[in-house]
Amino acid sequence: MNIEKRPLIGLTLDELKSVVKELGMPSFSAKQIATWLYEKRVTSIDQMTNLSLKHRELLAASFLVKPLEAIEVMRSVDGTVKYLFQLEDGAAVEAVYIPDNERATLCVSSQVGCKMNCSFCMTGKQGFTRNLKAHEILLQILSIAETKSLTNIVFMGMGEPLDNVDEVMCSLEILTASYGFAWSPKRITVSTIGAKKGLKRFLEESECHLAVSLHTPIPRQRRELMPAEHAYPIVEIIEELRSYDFSKQRRLSFEYIVFKGVNDSLVYAKELVKLLRGITCRVNLIRFHAIPNVALEGADAATMTAFRDYLTKHGIFSTIRSSRGEDIFAACGMLSTAEKENKQNNKK
Repeated sequence: MNIEKRPLIGLTLDELKSVVKELGMPSFSAKQIATWLYEKRVTSIDQMTNLSLKHRELLAASFLVKPLEAIEVMRSVDGTVKYLFQLEDGAAVEAVYIPDNERATLCVSSQVGCKMNCSFCMTGKQGFTRNLKAHEILLQILSIAETKSLTNIVFMGMGEPLDNVDEVMCSLEILTASYGFAWSPKRITVSTIGAKKGLKRFLEESECHLAVSLHTPIPRQRRELMPAEHAYPIVEIIEELRSYDFSKQRRLSFEYIVFKGVNDSLVYAKELVKLLRGITCRVNLIRFHAIPNVALEGADAATMTAFRDYLTKHGIFSTIRSSRGEDIFAACGMLSTAEKENKQNNKK
């Protein structure tokens, strides 16, 4: 009888302690295993050479260490690399590596598909399939060729991270714990539309940076662009954020995709100033990457500059985020949608 093996990666130190106890291994083995997994980043249990052969065999009988398979890799002229990873159940998710001078950022996914159905997002057009497990999140980091060069992680790939808060929080613990990757929380940013229950837990249990998808200060218009505004009104999200301190090292930012003729006039900049008054934050203005069957267009550079300058003049630190990887459709959802459609067509 074949025993389905469980992944070791994605287990916290407490969970590893339970594993070694269950297998009759010494308690200190848990820390040794964590070191091999997260510091030394081994790709098989056989490489854990300070465990006895007997204990390695015990582990290997029930557990495995296996990278994700990249079924497609696209490289941009600007150095951005987009990975499409196949998961064990056949689903596919994307991760995007973005080098930028001294920084090297990986944008990771937290779900297969997404429930939020934002009108400007290709992933939302897929619908929702399932949450990713912590090991599937961490394996995106460990399975790229550039893993050792990474300086930052952003949870801005496929899915709404705080709709999958348990697994995201587990992955954040492992990324920041001394037994894990031992990264500073300041190297990690989690993006959200404002899923309220998950947002509260994230703010109270983590010190990682927060990015809120805003895109318009007008609630009625936000409901059109982002149906989640019905459940998570931006006014309520901002009131919740006012009760937390972002004046020190932890950063709060608002993501604002600038659409031509939709949210790009100074009328919106003025409303944004009113909405965010009194909050220590920054606004990231983002150029829109066109997606199929969506009529939205990106604003031109002069319009974005005027918008930024207005915000800056009125006390809101604002930046225009550089477009990266446009030649490889770096915005998430394109590759995984194509892969999903190919599988559906092959079944016919």
